[in-house]
Amino acid sequence: MILALLPLLFVSHSYAAIPASAATPALTVPCKKDLNFDQWLNGVIREATASGISNDAIQAALPEMTLSQSVLSADRSQSVFQQSFLQFSDRMATDSRIQRASRMLKSNQALFARIEKDFGVPAPVLLAFWGLESDFGADMGRSPIITAVTTLAYDCRRAPFFRTQLFDALRVVQRGDQQPGQMNGDWAGELGGLQITPSDYFNYAVDYDGDGRRDLVHSVPDTLASGANFLMHLGWQRGQPWLQEVRVPIEMPWQEADM
Repeated sequence: MILALLPLLFVSHSYAAIPASAATPALTVPCKKDLNFDQWLNGVIREATASGISNDAIQAALPEMTLSQSVLSADRSQSVFQQSFLQFSDRMATDSRIQRASRMLKSNQALFARIEKDFGVPAPVLLAFWGLESDFGADMGRSPIITAVTTLAYDCRRAPFFRTQLFDALRVVQRGDQQPGQMNGDWAGELGGLQITPSDYFNYAVDYDGDGRRDLVHSVPDTLASGANFLMHLGWQRGQPWLQEVRVPIEMPWQEADM
């Protein structure tokens, strides 16, 4: 259980702060846009409509499609990138979190067994994902997701990535999985018990409790099964080790190394 927390630190969106950001240093000054926010938003709405997103979904989300200065400030001051991996892992994989993971494993044993049978992802890995991202659903964040992804789509640092996130957030609404007011999470646009992006939500969420919705905010079965489905689509292979020690020679040509 303890070791199972460690590989997920690499997968964790908490550490990556959404994949594109890890390789992109935060800007120290605001960027400039050719269009003001209202002009830009009108263009986004036209594009969303043209892509097949319903007017009902757009109108439901429109009150939250605003510009947030607090999101921009957070994006430019990500202190987590100043930590070493060991500092980060010591902070995240605490004794209390590991003990709670053991209790969650016992109380959801049948659910974890079913998920492993269906997706091939064992319970400790899902517990690590769940625990690291939201403390097992206890802390999913309070930032309005629609506002967050709208703001970051308008900002010029990672605009294409977050434009996609905005459209997929609207598709989550259109599909009936969530209402905009229910979509609260991290300032960077991640939501639910696994703190996944709207695009990952739209593409990989599954209805595992059979209520007709893919609810990664309120449903533990949907949350955990969706996490397993997400990992499977990232390349998880049933029965393979999640950690393997490798010894390399001192003269290893690191410039030639890759995944």
